[in-house]
Amino acid sequence: MNLPYLANLNPRPREAYDVAVIGCGVSGANIARRLSAYNVRTVILEKAADVSFGTSKANSGIVHGGFHHNKKYLKARLEIQGNLMFDQLRRELDFPFKRNGIIVAALHEDEMKSVEQLYTQGVENGVIGIELCSRERILELEPKLSPDTVGGLYAPGGGMIEPYRFVFALVESAMKNGVHLYTNFKVEAAAYDALARIESPAAELDKRAGVWTVRAEDGRSIKTRYVVNAAGLYADEVSRIFGGEEFSIKARKGEYFLMDRLTRARPGRVIFPVPTSVSKGMLVIPTVEGTVLVGPTADAVEDKADYSTTAGHLEEILESGKAMVPSLSRGDVITSFAGLRPYLDEDFYIEPSKKAPALVQVAGIQSPGLTASPAIGVYVKDLLKGMGLGLMEKSQWDPFVEDRPRSRELGPYELDALIARESRWGNIVCRCEKVSEAEIVQAVRLGHHTLDGIKYFTRAQMGRCQGGFCTYKILKIIMRETGLSWAELTKHGGKSRLLEAQL
Repeated sequence: MNLPYLANLNPRPREAYDVAVIGCGVSGANIARRLSAYNVRTVILEKAADVSFGTSKANSGIVHGGFHHNKKYLKARLEIQGNLMFDQLRRELDFPFKRNGIIVAALHEDEMKSVEQLYTQGVENGVIGIELCSRERILELEPKLSPDTVGGLYAPGGGMIEPYRFVFALVESAMKNGVHLYTNFKVEAAAYDALARIESPAAELDKRAGVWTVRAEDGRSIKTRYVVNAAGLYADEVSRIFGGEEFSIKARKGEYFLMDRLTRARPGRVIFPVPTSVSKGMLVIPTVEGTVLVGPTADAVEDKADYSTTAGHLEEILESGKAMVPSLSRGDVITSFAGLRPYLDEDFYIEPSKKAPALVQVAGIQSPGLTASPAIGVYVKDLLKGMGLGLMEKSQWDPFVEDRPRSRELGPYELDALIARESRWGNIVCRCEKVSEAEIVQAVRLGHHTLDGIKYFTRAQMGRCQGGFCTYKILKIIMRETGLSWAELTKHGGKSRLLEAQL
């Protein structure tokens, strides 16, 4: 596998960059990829062991339809713009995406007033093909809905993606075009020298002085002319480190049920209830890879590392889901999990800092942040340009990444051809998701050395048995390919050791 851009993963610290993006979730990854199209030296600083390990790994994976929010909000305008960008992104990048449409189901007549307001808002926002539906029409669009459904709304432009694969593909594209990525780089301190200068093609265009020195907890440091704070749940802490605005990011926890791909309750479209003032409600989501998500809850929590689930909330999730899709069954549940969403205000906070020089704040990116993220990349690029960053397009920018074959998507003849060239394609490591040894090896060689990194890149461990049969085999492959010992293997980096001592 000849991929020279892998040298851009945790390279030796270089003298300086033009832009440092702190945080590599879906917002940071889109910003970095957008900047990779210009003659700008860009670096991503990610505190986790891999990208997409924060908010982006555990969200609903929905490309929203553009009708939930009034376009007076920045998040609504970016949602509408971002939605329209996914078709081109899918042509350029290797991630699952499907426009299967979104339904809002009203179960009572008094909910139809809210549905009508959503419809009017969608029309005003310019949502293409949005439809106010009678009972007959909504049940025609989605027969799995409860017969108690009285009507609803249909937005055909909504859809689903696999969010972690989206981030992986964005980062791969960015690195292919020269962006550097440092993982395990937890920003600890930053200092600004207003008189210092950096030599770079971009610096030649704007001639401005001023350089940030950014130091990690482990002692590594980089220099950069501009900083983008896209640190998700920890954007408030990063802002304080840089002497920026004082604000407080709150965490909202969302708990989910994940159901087996064989469930008979799988709908054809994403199903929303009528939203409340604080949440879009409990959804029934046919994921792009074939399973079904039900949830999430929306509860404020103090601990930004609280990913626990509770029996009471999970019971609430199931009952809410069954109200819309009665055929949902507890017997189809294969796991539960929780994700945390950063909450700051009613709107996104994306603007240049008024206190810290050359700093752009990208904070409070909650729903519909995933949908808006491609547009956030463009928006932040334009903000940086307005602040003085010199932007010259690269003549050799390549937006495409390699489409990699996956065993579960191949026909028998295609798979036989791959096995003839590489026998590892014939060794199915994860039986539930049909993931081969060749795919695990490829993931490891691309830099995914943790159990979770392998899971998000390949889907191994995501099936019915949740890794019961394949985890040991995956660990052995990681050890063989990397030279790591048993004691060095982790679930998601840091202190998440799988074994206390080497056997």
